Amino acid sequence: MLLAAVAVSVLVGAFAQRVTGMGFALVASPALVILLGPFDGVIVVNLCAVVSSILILPRVWRFIEWGRFGLLVVPALVGTVAGALVAAHVPGAQLQVVIGVLVIAALTVTLLVTRSERTARGWPPAVIAGGASGVMNAAAGVGGPALSVYAVATRWAQSGFAATAQPYFVVIGTASLVLKLGQTGWAVPGLEPGAWPWIVVALLAGLGLAELLHRRIPHHAARIAVIAIAYLGGAAALVDGALELWG
Repeated sequence: MLLAAVAVSVLVGAFAQRVTGMGFALVASPALVILLGPFDGVIVVNLCAVVSSILILPRVWRFIEWGRFGLLVVPALVGTVAGALVAAHVPGAQLQVVIGVLVIAALTVTLLVTRSERTARGWPPAVIAGGASGVMNAAAGVGGPALSVYAVATRWAQSGFAATAQPYFVVIGTASLVLKLGQTGWAVPGLEPGAWPWIVVALLAGLGLAELLHRRIPHHAARIAVIAIAYLGGAAALVDGALELWG
C-alpha cells in the first residue's frame, strides 16, 4: 500500500511537470514527505524532479529560450548557495512563513499589474526572479513559484516557459541535491527493497500519459495550472511553517 501511494504521487508529479513545465515538487512533495519521512521524501522528490526534467528535455528542446535560461540560472545558482546558508542559520518554520507570504503577495500583485498594458522587460526581472527562486528552492524547496511570478509579469508564452523551465530545474535541482546530500554525509534514502523500480515506472508512466494528453490541453489552461500550483506552493510553505511555529 505504501509503495502504491508513493508511485501515485510520483506519477501525478511527473504529469504536472510535463504539462505545465513545473510542479513536480509542489504536487508530489507533501505526500512523499508524509509517506517516506522529511529527509527521504525530500531527496526522492528532488531526484525525481531532476530526472523528469532531463527526460522531458528532448521533447521541448526546440522551444527552449536559452537567452532567458542564462539570465535566470546564473542568479539562481547564487541564490541556491545563499539559500543554503540562510537555511543553516534561520529557523526553518520562520523562513517558510516569510517565503509563503512573499510568494502569495508577489504573485497577486503581478496578476493585478498584468491586467494593464505594461509588461516587465529586460534583464533585471529575470535576475531578481532567478535569485529569489534559487534562495527559495534551497531554503524551503519551493523554487517554482518565483519563476511563475516572472512568467506572468513578462507574459512569457506558455510553450517557451514550459520548455525553458526544464534545463533550469535540472541545474538548480542538481545543485540543491548536492548541497543537501553534502550536508548529511552523502546519506541516501533508505527505502524498502523494490521501491526504486516502482518509482521509476511511475515516473515514466506520468510522463508518458502527459505526452499523450498535453497537446489536448489548451495553453491558457496550462498557464492557469501554473499559477494555481504557484499559489499552492506559497500557501503550503506558509501553512507548514505556521503550524510548526504554533505547534
